[in-house]
Amino acid sequence: MATTDDSFNGMTEHCDDCDLDTLHEVSVQIRTESLKEENSQFSREPYRVSECQRCGNRTSQRMNNA
Repeated sequence: MATTDDSFNGMTEHCDDCDLDTLHEVSVQIRTESLKEENSQFSREPYRVSECQRCGNRTSQRMNNA
């Protein structure tokens, strides 16, 4: 589970690579999932991206699992 931290811009989350709770930079990215040009504008999905500030491990999770 993510918790807020006293730092300026970050969340404390568990990092599987470090096996510790470390400071992470968390953002939301909109990604196009379709490889077809004519449908690409209809296939954009939000992803939660989390990057460990200690080791650089980056994970992403699709937020719209319908």
